[in-house]
Amino acid sequence: MDLKEIKELTSEELSDKIGHLRREVFNFRLQQQAGQLEKPHLLRSLRREIARFQTILKQRSR
Repeated sequence: MDLKEIKELTSEELSDKIGHLRREVFNFRLQQQAGQLEKPHLLRSLRREIARFQTILKQRSR
């Protein structure tokens, strides 16, 4: 998702997306521990996307 698209989302939508991405990260970690994760690079990209969303939320609160 592009930064411009992220900034257009409402705070509630950003919070929902963060929750969804955190569940995905949790599921990927479970798969990784079981040795079933085929694309481990997705874990890193999800964490970075969560950080982007959180940064935008923090900027809005200031």
